[in-house]
Amino acid sequence: MNRNNIHFPAEWATQSGVQLTWPHLNTDWSNMLDEVNKCFVEIANEIAKREKLIIVCPNSEAVKPLLNNKLHSNIRFFEMNTNDTWARDHGGVSVYIDGKPHIYDFTFNGWGMKFAANHDNQILRKLFSQRAFNPNVEYSNQLQLVLEGGSIESDGKGTLLTTTECLLSENRNNLSKSDIETKLIQLFDLKQILWLDHGYLAGDDTDSHVDTLARLCDECTIAYVKCEDEKDEHYSELLNMENQLKSFKTADGKPYNLISLPMADEITFERERLPATYANFLIINGAVLLPIYNSAKDEIAKQQLQIAFPDREILGINCIPLIKQHGSLHCVTMQFPEGFIN
Repeated sequence: MNRNNIHFPAEWATQSGVQLTWPHLNTDWSNMLDEVNKCFVEIANEIAKREKLIIVCPNSEAVKPLLNNKLHSNIRFFEMNTNDTWARDHGGVSVYIDGKPHIYDFTFNGWGMKFAANHDNQILRKLFSQRAFNPNVEYSNQLQLVLEGGSIESDGKGTLLTTTECLLSENRNNLSKSDIETKLIQLFDLKQILWLDHGYLAGDDTDSHVDTLARLCDECTIAYVKCEDEKDEHYSELLNMENQLKSFKTADGKPYNLISLPMADEITFERERLPATYANFLIINGAVLLPIYNSAKDEIAKQQLQIAFPDREILGINCIPLIKQHGSLHCVTMQFPEGFIN
């Protein structure tokens, strides 16, 4: 593989589709299926208005009646067994090699063997066997590396943003930072890797995925979670993260434009604080889907994100159901760039 001919597109690049992996009775959503289905339906309908939608589920007939009939022509169902719904992390990662679309299939081991992932780790291979993608899209076996989509952010120009807490986790690859860097540079033809050493969310199972903390919005802009309450348990770590973000430079040596998103109000469920975050938004064609949490801060987050994406509609989706299982909107989706889905 000639690493000089690899392009890892940014999320804001034009997309051909998005994947959702639907909740069902054999997932952890079983005791709140109606509640979470409403959230998934809202996400699915907004995506399908703008681009193709792949829905992975064990039984499509249980899902089809929930969705807007007018959008069915943009939705494709693929039936298979699944453990859970976090498509960002069990989904394939899209790249172009010599201009041709490839999907990397990394191992997903349940965020460091915390949860069962035997079915989810097979989803991408089954999508290929069921011809979910265009015929010219090639499957790329990268199963020697454990890597989740929520742990990496690309600017489409050779910069990767990630966190040391996640990528250096012993229960993933147990590799040194230099070894991980070498692999990532080869796989994605990177000019630089920006490592965040700080930042976390209470209740987070992912070991500080970057998509819960700081997000690239364009080649020069990062939106990040800022905590202003000194009594909040997140205050020190997020302040340290902010200071580190201020030290980061683009590949051409310029400081980033930083746009702060408010720390979400504390939400607890079964006596546990949930990892509510406004950074877990999804960029789609013409819009950004923003997780909201029935808080006055929702509107502040929407206004801040509009600064980052002046030409896109910012749409709030109530994601309180999602965070009850410790994830949010970006976590349940995986986008595919142009040329991957018809």
